[in-house]
Amino acid sequence: MLVFGLILLLLGILLKVSILYTIGIILLIIGAVLWILGAVGRPVGGRKVWF
Repeated sequence: MLVFGLILLLLGILLKVSILYTIGIILLIIGAVLWILGAVGRPVGGRKVWF
């Protein structure tokens, strides 16, 4: 999710499309939160480990 958010963010900046820029920022924030929660050992979505 972090990579996809970063790609959308960069495409939004380069192509001057504000919706891609906004969605990219939202995905980056959600991905960072999920990454941090997973790193501290908290279960995310009822699962401790995602395979």
